Amino acid sequence: MQDLSLHILDIAENSIAAGATEIRIKIVEDTGKNLLLLEISDNGKGMDSKTVQQITDPFFTTKTVRKVGLGIPLLAQAARECCGDLTIKTEKGKGTTISACFQCDHVDRKPLGDICNTLIVLIASNPEIDFIFEHRKDDDVYTLNIADIRKELDGVPLNTPEVIKIIKDDISAWLIIANNMLQ
Repeated sequence: MQDLSLHILDIAENSIAAGATEIRIKIVEDTGKNLLLLEISDNGKGMDSKTVQQITDPFFTTKTVRKVGLGIPLLAQAARECCGDLTIKTEKGKGTTISACFQCDHVDRKPLGDICNTLIVLIASNPEIDFIFEHRKDDDVYTLNIADIRKELDGVPLNTPEVIKIIKDDISAWLIIANNMLQ
């Protein structure tokens, strides 16, 4: 995977496959600590301890359509290559949280990538799921809560082109601000 947004997409899709109705995607950029943190948590079915022990093995997968599961092992490798690590917290029947931390300025750290389009793909193709996106850049925070937007829409489908455009424009505006903070 060329950038971190594709890892986020992969893990969020795993959450959807695990029956999650709420998925939290959090990005923390702390320049003072030289830290980048990605955290994806869900309220899906969770994993048993045996699955957690095997989940970073590229030759293990819970999917029946293929014999390898590269997403989480590749994210773990990407984090470790940048003086970071990957942690998994899960409880059967309650959900899973996957966190990956990276040394922010490490030469091998993959770029964040197209976070906006990653979120739009997830939201538009899964309008029934409550996505909560939080992006912290030092002391500034942006939060997008799809459940709140759905309430405001009062029955208008979340994945109509007009609604998706508004959501995309809002995320894009934040990302422009966040990217200009250090310049």
